[in-house]
Amino acid sequence: MNDKIIIKGAKEHNLKNINVEIPRDKLVVITGLSGSGKSSLAFDTIYAEGQRRYVESLSSYARQFLGLMEKPDVESIEGLSPAISIDQKTTSKNPRSTVGTVTEIYDYIRLLYARIGIPYCPKCGKKIEKQTIDQIVDNILEVDVGTKIQVLAPVVRGKKGEYTKLLENFQKEGFLRVRIDGEVYELTDDIDIDRNKKHNIDIIIDRLIIKEDIRNRLSESVETALRYANKLVTIDIAGKEERLFSEDYACPDCGISFEELNPRMFSFNNPFGACPECTGIGYLMKMDEDLIIPDKNKTLYDGVKAFGASTMKKGETMAKMYFESIR
Repeated sequence: MNDKIIIKGAKEHNLKNINVEIPRDKLVVITGLSGSGKSSLAFDTIYAEGQRRYVESLSSYARQFLGLMEKPDVESIEGLSPAISIDQKTTSKNPRSTVGTVTEIYDYIRLLYARIGIPYCPKCGKKIEKQTIDQIVDNILEVDVGTKIQVLAPVVRGKKGEYTKLLENFQKEGFLRVRIDGEVYELTDDIDIDRNKKHNIDIIIDRLIIKEDIRNRLSESVETALRYANKLVTIDIAGKEERLFSEDYACPDCGISFEELNPRMFSFNNPFGACPECTGIGYLMKMDEDLIIPDKNKTLYDGVKAFGASTMKKGETMAKMYFESIR
């Protein structure tokens, strides 16, 4: 492939049959007076031709939804790859924004990973495969005898809405309790859900105590949860953690389950894909001990200069205020 983009005879709009050579894999800036043809060269010639070539490479079925793209007024362009453009618009100052999110390429990458991705167990490295109801029940019964558990159907996970009709339907089907964002409610209660916030809604299918003769009842409860929650079931172990089991993907050795891959798992802007430590921002806000205690040879009473120190009188410290307030 050429190391340059060679444009010959560009006549689009106010371009006067110009020839240009632009190096590839470099940051190139086009400058000039207003009306000199900067946008005509960048957008209406180079970008337009790159997009036209990309569309022509697609199948005839795909092209019928995109429409015809006219060839720009230029004799030839060599060394050109499929191109993207970023509109000259005001973008939000989001600390999570990247080139991928601004250009919206990231949406296609997430969709690609969700469709062709193969999940592997983070503990043993084995490929995650589908899990049967019997395997799910066996994993649950490994919990100590006498442990209290709840079988939950995660019907809504991280989505906005009021879900009034959904809760009414579950009440009609005989369910008694629901857990919304960690709080347990009776389905007969007047439940007010903020439609503008994302919610997690779990239908409480059953409450059990682990013992030898509960296998049949546990199997029925798990099967019910899987049916209502799109092949997912959550087991809330009292005093311990929650375990998510999936009839689709699970590690047979480690007992770790995953839901089916979906685009939001690959988004650092979504709670289901973001780093739990930095929540997708990429850095952490922490206290700097050296700034709070610049002189470690002094006592807390005399030496600490913390928040608000600039508004205090000379000789006063935040720690001194605290000490004097409790004497």
